[in-house]
Amino acid sequence: MKKIFVTGALGQIGSELVTKLRDVYGADQVIATDIRKNEENEIVHAGPFEVLDVTDGKRMFELAKAYQVDTIMHLAALLSATAEAKPLLAWNLNMGGLVNALETARELNCQFFTPSSIGAFGPSTPKNGTPQDTIQRPTTMYGVNKVSGELLCDYYFQKFGLDTRGLRFPGLISYVAPPGGGTTDYAVDIYYKAIQEGAYTSYIAPGTYMDMMYMPDALQAIIALMEADGSRLKHRNAFNVTAMSTEPEQVAAAIRKHIPEFKLAYQVDPVRQAIADSWPNSIDATCAKEEWGFTYQYDLEKMTADMLAKLRGKLLQKVG
Repeated sequence: MKKIFVTGALGQIGSELVTKLRDVYGADQVIATDIRKNEENEIVHAGPFEVLDVTDGKRMFELAKAYQVDTIMHLAALLSATAEAKPLLAWNLNMGGLVNALETARELNCQFFTPSSIGAFGPSTPKNGTPQDTIQRPTTMYGVNKVSGELLCDYYFQKFGLDTRGLRFPGLISYVAPPGGGTTDYAVDIYYKAIQEGAYTSYIAPGTYMDMMYMPDALQAIIALMEADGSRLKHRNAFNVTAMSTEPEQVAAAIRKHIPEFKLAYQVDPVRQAIADSWPNSIDATCAKEEWGFTYQYDLEKMTADMLAKLRGKLLQKVG
């Protein structure tokens, strides 16, 4: 039975991953941590929760040791748009926190997971069908952090034999956590605005394709990778995974099948557009499929139907 220590547990991925892990492995087996304790979040009360600043390596180690964990999932990070606005903070948090988490895992001999991103690619990366192994020269601080993190996790595996694993996520779409400062967050916010206002103004230009994945598929991919036979993994870290490559007009068209009057306008944000333009249009997930059986369930149409249904329930509950 795994005993799992999660950093950044109240963030975009953590908000749903902790609940999923507790369902699979048991509530007491998953220790959620975050820099703040949000008493309104059910994760805080549904199982063990600790306040942790991931730049405090000593406290991270002490907590992980006290709970006798055997798995660390390090999610705490500043996302792409926020990182670009605060690059020094992003480096200190994203890289300092990762080193602390890797060192804790090394000293306690834990299995280790941390997500990478399509942000690890750059403008010189092949844009279509981006392969698993290719040139990575990102032009954003977030991208530099992610490439550095991928290499660092590989180093800890090769140097210390630490069982490091990771996924190179596309944009993640979720109805649970609000947008958190990522370049692909338009594809979350557009669903909120469709229900609340019947219209959305996109900061990403039409025709800007980026890979996306619905959060339930992302969570299942994490668990599948962590449960996979390590001897089959040739890459171990930063597997390309994706479910769809889409752009704002296509998302709007999918929404109009449920909300025919929905209107989409544009006010392009030059910073986030430049980030998006530096990323691939579509990535190739063949290695993930071959090495550990990656699959997904949701395409754009199925995801849109579920997002709108779940968001309506959530927003109505808030009003009530």
